[in-house]
Amino acid sequence: MSEKKFTTSSGIVIKDVYREAAPMNEEPGAFPFTRGIQKDMYRGRLWTMRQYAGFSTAEASNKRYHYLLAQGTTGLSVAFDLPTQIGYDSDHEMADGEVGKVGVAIDSLKDMELLFDGISLEKITTSMTINATASILLAMYIALARKQGADLSQLSGTIQNDILKEYAARGTYIYPPKPSMRIITDIFEYCAKEVPKWNTISISGYHIREAGSTAVQELAFTLANGKAYLKAAMDKGLDINVFAKRLSFFFNCHNNFFEEIAKFRAARRMWAGITRDCGATDSKAQMLRFHTQTGGSTLTAQQPLNNVVRVANQAMAAVLGGTQSLHTNGYDEALSLPTESAARIALRTQQIIAHESGVTDTVDPLAGSYFVETLTNDMEAAAKVYLDKIDAMGGAVNAIEQGYIQEQIAEAAYQYQTEVEKGDRVIVGVNKYVQDQEASGEVFAVDESIRLVQMEKLKKLRAERDQAAVDKALSDLASAARGEANLMPHIVVAVEAYATLGEVSDTLRSIFGEY
Repeated sequence: MSEKKFTTSSGIVIKDVYREAAPMNEEPGAFPFTRGIQKDMYRGRLWTMRQYAGFSTAEASNKRYHYLLAQGTTGLSVAFDLPTQIGYDSDHEMADGEVGKVGVAIDSLKDMELLFDGISLEKITTSMTINATASILLAMYIALARKQGADLSQLSGTIQNDILKEYAARGTYIYPPKPSMRIITDIFEYCAKEVPKWNTISISGYHIREAGSTAVQELAFTLANGKAYLKAAMDKGLDINVFAKRLSFFFNCHNNFFEEIAKFRAARRMWAGITRDCGATDSKAQMLRFHTQTGGSTLTAQQPLNNVVRVANQAMAAVLGGTQSLHTNGYDEALSLPTESAARIALRTQQIIAHESGVTDTVDPLAGSYFVETLTNDMEAAAKVYLDKIDAMGGAVNAIEQGYIQEQIAEAAYQYQTEVEKGDRVIVGVNKYVQDQEASGEVFAVDESIRLVQMEKLKKLRAERDQAAVDKALSDLASAARGEANLMPHIVVAVEAYATLGEVSDTLRSIFGEY
């Protein structure tokens, strides 16, 4: 009978005993940042506590934002509905049945004004999970900040803006890869001049993991995408020591506690080396700053209160791994959008970790652990195998176009599901410790009439706006898209004239086509 092997979810073998680890000569706040990007980490400043929220109309979401801010949230994270994500107005036939469902419906600057009514954009940081239409939503945010009289140089926040992972894992893309990459680098260039504190991309491993990848694959494919963005920006003539400071990352955090911590530590070290090799000499351009969200795909509809424990476990791993920003999922999100009570418990989870656990009292508390140090090294080595293969293929864009990354994720997802169905991987309440009858709880539902509300808003908007100004702005945008001019100033002008998200998207569709 062979001895049972213990492995991480990525297949890294866990030894019986660890006696050797990396030398502890690395300092926090110094290259290669394995131990954290600040010398004092959470002693100096806690991570930003975000709650991902957005549903129904801008008015309804605004009420939830005011509630979350009153509960102690220190940053907002906006979820947009599917039509908004893929460039359709709420009255488009493709939007039927999806308006306001998985996020808030934003059709125009009017909706953005309602979304942040009574909230000073200068006083909060806002993360927007948006990709294909990121340029348009950012333009609306900038236009609103101008209307509020905000100093754009002080405006702080993040747009996800990571289109490569959409092709690889999530699917909410519009245009082909090359024009999509152009839009992204246009955003880099524009924000460096106009909104210098804005994080212009959040390179996302989160959705790669949600699609079924392992932790090692999440690490490797995310960094491969990051390398592609570095190259695209440098090819445009941008200075890596300037634009790389505004890049951030977005990682998932699953249930394998130590593997997740090692993943975060390895990510910082690897990115520091990648940026240095690309010519970055400024330490801030070498730092990997990241937001973490607890694993949505780990939540179970069965015995949903068990998810409170899962989220707490994942949140603690993210903090011990050195995250700069954290969103904790509501325990009921396998059933519906989170209820207010579930969102409050999710936020309280972060606050308890921050103020009661003691883990924020020292930098990198698990440093020196033979297991954690060795696992960090193993994660890096395993991820480098993927990175080398992707580099040999010509980079992430080519690897995606050839289907390599998608195939690797699909194989990992199939393997995981097979293990669950065989019982080799235990999911409490699903394939072990199950209950015959589940207690029903409160479920958050979005009213089906939301689309009619949005359609009426659009009708009123089009009747009242200066149509000549809209037509000129869209015509100028089309001309810029045919040439090489930066698109962002033209998009800002268009949304300020109250052109809709769908109209701007359709203008670019007419030039770039759809993928």
